[in-house]
Amino acid sequence: MVMPSEQFPRCPDARQGRAQRLERPWGPVGGLALAALLSLAPWTPGQAQLQDPPYPTRESLRQLQLLTFTCGRDNQAGACEQARRQADGLLDHLRLPGSCKDNLWQIREQAVVAGSNSFARRDRLDRVAVEMVRSCQIQARPAAPPPGSAGGPSGPP
Repeated sequence: MVMPSEQFPRCPDARQGRAQRLERPWGPVGGLALAALLSLAPWTPGQAQLQDPPYPTRESLRQLQLLTFTCGRDNQAGACEQARRQADGLLDHLRLPGSCKDNLWQIREQAVVAGSNSFARRDRLDRVAVEMVRSCQIQARPAAPPPGSAGGPSGPP
């Protein structure tokens, strides 16, 4: 019977060298160099907010909606291409919700010139254009009631 230690001879030097490489993958100076590079580019969450693109305005969403309506009604290449381009530009927007991007994707895919301009095609484009405006607009938060007006009775009856 062969013992496991006899079957696979030990190489302590190779194992030690590997352990040393795993401990310091960049060498003794690499960690300091990495720390120096990271300190040169300070980043705060406030800076990231400044770089976010502005939220699309109601007017720009309405313009896309009208272009989509025109594409469905007239079935012309000009309006359909403009609607597709505008929807495509908003797909990569960081602040738009997923439901809005789903509608933008549908506009991008469906706003094409068709061989026959059926009622079903027009209706589908109209519905997705209306839903796009609803899902992409910033929802105004209701104003908080002033402190002290809890909505209950105001004193003894």
